[in-house]
Amino acid sequence: MNEFADWLQFILDVQVTPASLSALVTYENELLAWNERMNLTAIKEPGVIWVKHFLDSLTCLLAMRNTPMERVIDIGTGAGFPGLPLKIVCPSMQLTLVESVGKKAAFCRHMVQVLDLKDVEVVQERAEVLGQDPRYRESYDWAVTRAVAMMPVLAEYQLPLVRLGGSMLAMKGENASAEVHMAENALRLMGGHFQRLIPITLPGVADQRYLVVINKNHATPQKYPRRPGMPAKKPL
Repeated sequence: MNEFADWLQFILDVQVTPASLSALVTYENELLAWNERMNLTAIKEPGVIWVKHFLDSLTCLLAMRNTPMERVIDIGTGAGFPGLPLKIVCPSMQLTLVESVGKKAAFCRHMVQVLDLKDVEVVQERAEVLGQDPRYRESYDWAVTRAVAMMPVLAEYQLPLVRLGGSMLAMKGENASAEVHMAENALRLMGGHFQRLIPITLPGVADQRYLVVINKNHATPQKYPRRPGMPAKKPL
């Protein structure tokens, strides 16, 4: 745990509290226990979980800090990444976790209960449905995703949920720049504008990673997102 705290300090300039570290230990233990019964994650080694799940999730703070982050929505969160680690380290945020797979949504609800996390909603639904729901549409400071889809698809998933002046963040691999280029039309239609790529290097991980940050400058037309399945089937 001390090594993890050092990583946060060195890589992210973030100081983590003992309570947050304890919550992450509980999270790791529950993730490993549930993973014996159902396939929540392919990463099963405890030390690797801290780097490739927890630290990787918290790299989002490189883009999000020093900006409003009162309301955050994590789309396709799986076993809670990156949303739950962000909530554990930044407890004041209001977090919505979106996951369409029942067993993964159930695990997220379990973790929210076990860790006694306040202001966290777990929604078992498709992003396209929430994007047309006035309770969620254009309501968030940040919409984040990790390993969900290609950028043209993510634009239609995320930007309808982001308020004007807010941002979407996509965690991507080495092809991030090419994906942004592919998504230019989709970003424009959704009211987004490319802001920057932030390179990420994790300890012991050779793969190059990036945070793709898109600002929302214009309202998303009401016809977007299209019905469930269409963004992936026919990307803009």
